[in-house]
Amino acid sequence: MFKNGIIAKTALVAVALMTTSAQAQETVVWWDFLAGGDGVRMKQMISDFNAAHEGQISIDATTLEWGVPFYAKVQTSVAVGEAPDIMTYHASRIPLAVKQGLLQEITPADWKKMGLSKDDYADATWNAVTIDDKQYAVPIDTHPIVLYYNKDVLGEAGLLTEDGTPKGMGSREDFTAMLQALKETGAVKFPLGSVTADGNFMFRTIYSLMGQQDGELMTDGEFLAGDNKKKLENALATLAEWTNEGLQSTYTDYPATVALFTTGDAAMMINGVWEVPTMVDLHKEGKLFEWGAVELPVIFDHPATYADSHAFAIPANKGKEMSAEKRDAVLEVMSWISKNSLFWATAGHIPAYGPVTASDAYKTMEPNATYSSLTENMIFDPKTPLAGIAGPIFDVMSTYFVPTLNGEMEPAKAVDEIQYELNDMQ
Repeated sequence: MFKNGIIAKTALVAVALMTTSAQAQETVVWWDFLAGGDGVRMKQMISDFNAAHEGQISIDATTLEWGVPFYAKVQTSVAVGEAPDIMTYHASRIPLAVKQGLLQEITPADWKKMGLSKDDYADATWNAVTIDDKQYAVPIDTHPIVLYYNKDVLGEAGLLTEDGTPKGMGSREDFTAMLQALKETGAVKFPLGSVTADGNFMFRTIYSLMGQQDGELMTDGEFLAGDNKKKLENALATLAEWTNEGLQSTYTDYPATVALFTTGDAAMMINGVWEVPTMVDLHKEGKLFEWGAVELPVIFDHPATYADSHAFAIPANKGKEMSAEKRDAVLEVMSWISKNSLFWATAGHIPAYGPVTASDAYKTMEPNATYSSLTENMIFDPKTPLAGIAGPIFDVMSTYFVPTLNGEMEPAKAVDEIQYELNDMQ
């Protein structure tokens, strides 16, 4: 009897241990590079996720420095098996990451478990995370550049349409005429504020204008092949003309560009959607005029706007196998945040998950709903390991963009130098 009691007790303890093990909370180690307004919002989403999954999954999040420092740390950490379980990644950097063996594939079985599929995403967004018919990340958003505008200044100048958006958005001639009309009012220092002191940032605008001409930066492995040189020259010449005629700010860095717009010294500004929270907060505090944001003007043949995507990726940690339970937890993180990304839209980004942008709640969110139509006209970086945020292509082109946009170098000469240096890198 005593012996049987011991056996029964041992069995109960074993069952209890098995139950505890089965219900053990999974901790998902997370790295991101999100600061500012979108960083605040992602931290809130992480907190909401943890609350919704209490006792099951907990995200342990760390925010690292954006750009080269982040990607360098990922590379070294993967090599020694110390990278996180999940991390944010720019879609534009995925070709290099795949070449370096830094990312795990998001398999068809993974997508099925997450309840996500290709049909949930815009074609350009899905393609941006696809290499050789395999997906290496789950897109969270697209974050293009847009045109911010001061409704008060444009309204007083008679340059708003009946729906409150800027006139002159359909051609180079019409938009230039609008800039000139704003200059003639004397109400602003610059009709248009642009980050003309930072060629890395201006790549976004210039690449958009190339795309409006069906231009390609890379064709069959060659940079600026055929008439693409001329299309890049056209884009540079247009922007240089605006600067030379005092229609666009000269040698302006990023903070100064934002300041020009928010203080009313620039009537319009080309910047990323991530500045939407800045405008929203200032307006709520009574420190900003009435404002709006729309898709870039059509300067050439048709709409086209440069975009990138924040995405979730799973590092390919060397010598460190991820358990099935851990992977399921990571997949739940990516799925839950994707499906609950309406709040992420308040950071200005366009959620990548289609059902969110198709919802009534999103369609009433301004200015997001106004510019979200540009997802049909998005263009991403060429698929090469040389592309991507803080990549070699940005560095080469930046060297020549700044002097050209500020009237110190001829566009044709700049394009010749860019073509030579880009092709010389291969």
